[in-house]
Amino acid sequence: MSVPPAAALSAFYEGVLQSALRQFFRRASLEVQPAASARSDRPLSIEEATDPSTLHISWSGTVYTLRMLGRSTFTPHQMRMARAIVAVIGARYHAILNPELAAERGELFRGPIEDRYVGAFFDERPYTRSGAGGVDHIASIIEMLRVAALSSYENRPISTGVLLLGGDFDPCRPELATGRDYPSSYMESLTSIKSFYRLADGVRTVFLADVEGRLLDVIDVDRWSRQLCPDKILDVPGAHVYQAHARATFAQHSVCVVLSPSRDIKVFAEGAEVFSFHSAAWHLLDLKAKYEIWSDAVGNPSLALRLFQIALDLADAREGALFCVLRDPDDAVPQLVAPADRLDLPARPELAGAVPVSRREILHLLEGRTATDLDQSVLSTLASLDGAIVVDRDGRLLAAGAILRHPQSDELLQGGFIEGARTTAATAASRFGPVLKVSEDGEITFYDRERIWDI
Repeated sequence: MSVPPAAALSAFYEGVLQSALRQFFRRASLEVQPAASARSDRPLSIEEATDPSTLHISWSGTVYTLRMLGRSTFTPHQMRMARAIVAVIGARYHAILNPELAAERGELFRGPIEDRYVGAFFDERPYTRSGAGGVDHIASIIEMLRVAALSSYENRPISTGVLLLGGDFDPCRPELATGRDYPSSYMESLTSIKSFYRLADGVRTVFLADVEGRLLDVIDVDRWSRQLCPDKILDVPGAHVYQAHARATFAQHSVCVVLSPSRDIKVFAEGAEVFSFHSAAWHLLDLKAKYEIWSDAVGNPSLALRLFQIALDLADAREGALFCVLRDPDDAVPQLVAPADRLDLPARPELAGAVPVSRREILHLLEGRTATDLDQSVLSTLASLDGAIVVDRDGRLLAAGAILRHPQSDELLQGGFIEGARTTAATAASRFGPVLKVSEDGEITFYDRERIWDI
């Protein structure tokens, strides 16, 4: 018996929906069950639950229930992401069934569907009936940068970027808007120009485009953002290299899309990095919500900010690190840190000048220091060493470059933890306080007795 085309199409896109939900909601379980009143024509829709850790998505007689694990609840960005996924899949599904709609929305089938989710996160209008025929400029830019990421120029990886304004003129130079014609748009055909990517490196300089994607200028993003938003202070931490990009997005509800030298694609909006494409997948960062969870766990705002900021910088530089904030150092330090690595113990004078030279000959320089009074560059260098930075909740340095003991390693193995050394150390240390682990692939993970979130 042949399957009706509509039913086959519905089954295909149900699989696409499940895949998208699992990709962007890795910290949630997905349950699939029949709806109370099954209808084959039921539209794809989101139904918020009274429980903030639960989300229902209904379609064609099926309910998909997402439940956040542990102590997590859905954040505003996660809700927005779910709506974007629903909008894109719904638009594609209905366009295939309606030839007239398909002709209007042919643009929506270009490129990977994941890029469309990112574009719809910022603007759903191209995926709604009222916005049929609209262009998703963000998805189109991402498609260009995907191609650029596979290329090189003079044996170096290409890096570039564009600031897509929410208006039709440069707010720093509004006098140029009157009567000026912009023949070029930020589109794929420009990549055939050999020097195109040299004009904007994505770090210091980016292209400036208006709301319709027309090229306006090439700007120094730091100078431009400071000229436009001189008093704006970022309320969400970000890697220092890209803080100007985040600040620039305060203007006209702009979005900045960058291909980094490490071939990641970064998307900034509303004063923060919102998405990152690395390790062959998109990641919704949700930095504001995750930073607040981390800061609450640390209980010391200045310490939380310092460690979080350094973690972001090291992740961007692809350097690993481990930060442990102990709630009860008197109990935890003897279990986690070897005496030779402890900065809270007095140096043994009889070892001075001994051969071989002990690390304490150098580490004694850190005795009595805190993570907040050290220069940030110094603490960042210490964090990049093998081993962990261990502090108490006042920021007092208890160990640096310490290889942590795993007093409960047998329990970890029995619980199914078979991970790398840094992950094992982070899991063990999280029993004594909040831990940030930075992996060399650019991922940051927060543990507090359990795995809480990833960036």
